[in-house]
Amino acid sequence: MSSQGDEQAAAGTYCSVSMATRIHQLAQPKPSRLQYPDRRSVYWLNEPPPETTASTTRIELTPRWLALSQCKKHSTQLIRSPEWEVSEWALRAVPSERLCSLAQPWGPAAGWQPARPLLTPLSRATQTAVASSRICQLARPRARWHPGASDHGAHPAAGTHLPYKASAHTELLATPKRQHPMFKGERPLRWAVSRAVMNHKASQRVLELSGPKERRALFDGYDPYAVSRAARSASASARVQQLCLPLPRKCSSDA
Repeated sequence: MSSQGDEQAAAGTYCSVSMATRIHQLAQPKPSRLQYPDRRSVYWLNEPPPETTASTTRIELTPRWLALSQCKKHSTQLIRSPEWEVSEWALRAVPSERLCSLAQPWGPAAGWQPARPLLTPLSRATQTAVASSRICQLARPRARWHPGASDHGAHPAAGTHLPYKASAHTELLATPKRQHPMFKGERPLRWAVSRAVMNHKASQRVLELSGPKERRALFDGYDPYAVSRAARSASASARVQQLCLPLPRKCSSDA
């Protein structure tokens, strides 16, 4: 028992010493980081950067970057001349029927015709033809009428449009609709009020409906403890009594 008590005492002493050391460490003020406020780097420096005399920063290349920066080596293989000797077997070779058929140039399609010349010669009948009045009428440009133009020369010429006879159905649709025989016209803004209306007296129900609706508070006049007469005389049904009983699996067997 004495050894166990000594171990507990030693553990308590160690904990107190470590706690005192931690508290002492946390009580130390934080070091000031504003010794060099005019620093030129985004990284924090506890001391000014070393001064360099070089004009630029020296970068150390990795072996891979150094290999990629080297110039490509040209191939030392001799380029073959476009003229070369033909072998004896190639000179004695005989082409097959398939090679001969493939060597033939492609012919034109069955319905192919040569291109027509740009200027086709006109026949004697076309050159001496006389245009009819209908062709002359269709050859005239269509006159366009603008709403803002003057009356003189704004409307199309008389001979540009052919006479058009409207059908009976078109004339029927173009006829404006007539008013209904019982139409009485618009009601005037001011009209005379009859003597019976002026001497009429409103009933009690009309006065009740014309009055503003009374607004009451949400629980104004409500008694939560009052039990109605119907609730006092109500009797529970068999289903309600069955639902009020606890579940059989939750009932204890001792009860």
